[in-house]
Amino acid sequence: MNQTYGIVAVTAAVLATLVIGAAGLRISRTTSDFYVASRTVPPHLNAMAISGEYLSAASFLGIAGLVVAQGLDMLWFPVGYAAGYLVLLVFVAAPLRRSGAYTLSDFAESRLESKAARRVASVLVVGVGWLYLLPQFQGAGLTLGLVTGAPGWLGGVLVAVVVTLAVAAGGMRSITFVQAFQYCLKVIALLVPALFLVLAWLGDPRPVAALDEPPAFREQTRVTVEHTVRVRIQEPLTVGVTGTVDGARHDGDPVALGTGVHEITGGTTLRFPPKARVPQRESDAGPREGASSWAAPLSGGRDAHPLYTTYGVIVATFLGTMGLPHVLVRFYTNPDGRAARRTTVIVLALVGGFYLLPPLYGFLGRIYAPDLVLTGNTDAAVLVLPERVIGGVGGDLLGALVAAGACAAFLSTASGLTLSVAGVLSQDVLPSLGVRHFRLATLIAVAVPVTVSMAAGGLPVANAVGLAFAVAASSFCPLLVLGIWWRGLTAPGAVAGLLTGGGSALTAVALTIAGPFSDGWAHTLLAWPAVWTVPLAFGTMILVSLATRNRIPAGTDLVMARLHLPEERRAEEPSVRFRPVSNTREAREAQETRQAVPGPRRAEHDAAHGPDPGT
Repeated sequence: MNQTYGIVAVTAAVLATLVIGAAGLRISRTTSDFYVASRTVPPHLNAMAISGEYLSAASFLGIAGLVVAQGLDMLWFPVGYAAGYLVLLVFVAAPLRRSGAYTLSDFAESRLESKAARRVASVLVVGVGWLYLLPQFQGAGLTLGLVTGAPGWLGGVLVAVVVTLAVAAGGMRSITFVQAFQYCLKVIALLVPALFLVLAWLGDPRPVAALDEPPAFREQTRVTVEHTVRVRIQEPLTVGVTGTVDGARHDGDPVALGTGVHEITGGTTLRFPPKARVPQRESDAGPREGASSWAAPLSGGRDAHPLYTTYGVIVATFLGTMGLPHVLVRFYTNPDGRAARRTTVIVLALVGGFYLLPPLYGFLGRIYAPDLVLTGNTDAAVLVLPERVIGGVGGDLLGALVAAGACAAFLSTASGLTLSVAGVLSQDVLPSLGVRHFRLATLIAVAVPVTVSMAAGGLPVANAVGLAFAVAASSFCPLLVLGIWWRGLTAPGAVAGLLTGGGSALTAVALTIAGPFSDGWAHTLLAWPAVWTVPLAFGTMILVSLATRNRIPAGTDLVMARLHLPEERRAEEPSVRFRPVSNTREAREAQETRQAVPGPRRAEHDAAHGPDPGT
């Protein structure tokens, strides 16, 4: 990739983010603007903003990388990411907006009348947010490293600074416009190069079958292995070696490698002849056999238990979307429940259209960038394809456009995650209210994950996001589904389920990242925990709630009516009617500000600013 073009493109994306964020500062005047954009975002704009923050580095880079490395089984990731919004539409979107809460912690406390439930939910919101932020900073390091040659940690730090400035400047009102712009940029950045890539592939006089296993180099190829790796060779191969293979040092001389496993030391450069088969990394050389197993269902990928792995992806992605704090917080910005449903329908269309593109890059990456399978850097497939396939100035320009889109991907998602985590920290951790402490919470929300990302950068981007989905599905999915649709849920049941399901998933994630189990059923169960942690959470919540029937909150019927009655019907019911407010602009803004403050802290707010003007 041409570094000059790439730097200009990434700089333009960053500057656009800062300019739009700064413009939002001019119209963000109240606390309600910072937290929920005064609940006035129309469905089409909110849908673009949700799509912008949802389509993260895992969607832009990681899906194509997984398809390159592990085959078409990985298409369950984009299917699940998109289908999760269908589940969200059916079960959660409108009732959650009618709840009047701002965060999942607010919902837990208002539905269950329990401070303990709020505290546990707050911890899990921060945990999921930080876990999801890790791959965003990892993707930033990968992209900026390819574009500028800078070390990976610098990209993560740069994104952290930009996100902090954008979020702290204008809050939700500002980020809404930023994320809508970034969605448009991401679609254009994948769609335009994809058209040229497909045309180049159709006109290629030497097409190579992407279904071959293992793939083959199209021409003489030089590959530098950055980290020591063990590879399996299925047929004898002669390669040029500069470095160390199997403990022997070579200086550019040809080396005959027989069938079997060989160790390549980090920093070694290999020169492969045309049509040579790509050696498989030992960690990938699992159950696959045959010429077309890359495209075969349940071919296994990197796991010896492919059917369980597939169900793990499906459960985590289908149910995890409704538990992502940065997604749910956007539904509170809609004017009412009907607008929340319309927003979700539009998001389904926008996200579904986007997810047609990354698998195409994965297919082409298998043909034109097979060396990434050897180096393990398959997340870079989207970034390197324009240069590999088209070349010249055109390839450089398209590569720069893709780099700008990748920058928008991790900026938009990191902004939404930072906003949701900062909201919880400013309300439940920091001692005071107000915009000043929201900005301080923003610094904390970014500092922790960017620090951790420097030490834990070996996990594939899409897999890291999959772990965050598993934790969300195991904790907030049961809380929301049972809290909205079952009046029998009690605070002890909810707390027990959150601790059991969310705690088990977090433990599995920690063990997966630490890596004490590298294979076998222990590794599979920990790497894809949603299959057992989600039923565990649901079962625990139901059983403990049944055992504590006497703890059902006294106001449950009123809360359930508020969740399920449309706003126009609720206005006719005195028991669930909103309090009247004055028509003056000052009174409306004062009430919006007060409603943005979580219930338990409104007394503190009233003491400082006066009570709700509608009372």
